[in-house]
Amino acid sequence: MKRLILILCILSGPAFAVEPSEILDDPALEERARELSQGLRCPVCQNETIDESNATLAQELRIVLRERLVAGDTDEEAVTYMVSRYGEYVLLRPDARGANLILWLAAPLMLLLALWVGITAIRRRNIAPEPLSQDEEEALEKILKQ
Repeated sequence: MKRLILILCILSGPAFAVEPSEILDDPALEERARELSQGLRCPVCQNETIDESNATLAQELRIVLRERLVAGDTDEEAVTYMVSRYGEYVLLRPDARGANLILWLAAPLMLLLALWVGITAIRRRNIAPEPLSQDEEEALEKILKQ
């Protein structure tokens, strides 16, 4: 029973961030606002959605988002408005185009580069050394006998 209560408390955590005064009367609009706010990052709290954050700026963002939806904006228009006002940082999953494309591709390219360097180093290490010449063998024998 204690585990169930703990799980319910953890899952309902984001619900506590949205103030009752922010909740819209229309359940459909409120559901849209909740879905959109799950994709928007709080500029103050790193990697927290505006729904989960208790920061003042996150509260203002929730209110602005709901105002835009009540005004009749589509989901895309509301998100575009937020991005135009706060930049792409406000998106939890930025688009993979433009300058962001470099960031999206950098990690896989670095992984491939690291694999190539590792494989090359292993191959070079496994190359057998050249056999010693007769003079080198005699010098080695002389050193070992001392």
